[in-house]
Amino acid sequence: MTQVQKPAQDRVWLITGCSSGLGQALAEAVLARGERVVATARNRQQVEPFAARYPGRALALSLDVTRGDSITQAVEDTLAHMGRIDVLVNNAGYGIVGAVEEVDGAEVRQIFETNVHGLLKMTSAVLPHMRGRRSGHILNISSMGGLVALAGFGIYSATKFAVEGLSEALAGELKPLGIRVTIVEPGPFRTHFRGGLAIAARTIADYDATVGPVRKTVTGAGGALQPGDPALAAAVMIAAVDAPSPPLRLPLGQICHDQIKGKLASLDEDIAAWRHLSIPTAFQA
Repeated sequence: MTQVQKPAQDRVWLITGCSSGLGQALAEAVLARGERVVATARNRQQVEPFAARYPGRALALSLDVTRGDSITQAVEDTLAHMGRIDVLVNNAGYGIVGAVEEVDGAEVRQIFETNVHGLLKMTSAVLPHMRGRRSGHILNISSMGGLVALAGFGIYSATKFAVEGLSEALAGELKPLGIRVTIVEPGPFRTHFRGGLAIAARTIADYDATVGPVRKTVTGAGGALQPGDPALAAAVMIAAVDAPSPPLRLPLGQICHDQIKGKLASLDEDIAAWRHLSIPTAFQA
């Protein structure tokens, strides 16, 4: 069984996207155990209740991860008020539903700006501080869709596949500097994520059979019927940060685990079926 370290009561967490969902649940759980949190959202009023309920240990800040000036200000305010950043949680993001061909260029750029470029800018803004202290932990919130891409979620999965790749490389770059990276991969959780999904403006009839049912299912749907409990997800994320040897990847929920196992089995099948052709591709002497 994995042993965990005693929690550092003075640890400071900077969490993006705390207005609802996993970010909100994580901020609540961290504060409840006596640590300090900088809770951020584009609309500061949505996170001000944290500061009201936990005076001195919670700081509410406005943060738009698509704006460099907003990121810089949030990091400066965090260091000014809290003195340091021990854990950065890149949680801000959203999803879009539509066939790959249906999602137009503007919609693609917008979601990549938030889910990928925003995460990169946020990380780059915090890393100089963590490198200077030779310590820290970065939690990048990916998704089950960061490992398994389903019809109708291709563009969203493309952003999360990007998060997976950059996080994996980042972990190797930062490990010698005492900074840890964990990729969190939630399956369906009881949050407002589904209700907040963007829907591609364009539809193409040829995709009605594959993407149409997905679009119909998620339109107007909230998270009330999803199996995952955000509070339990938060507890697992905290345990990963407490662990002396935290995981690189942290899949959350039975559905996510099943999807990953299916993906690995399919990958093994393809490798085995084509290895007689794909391996001997070197120049012959």
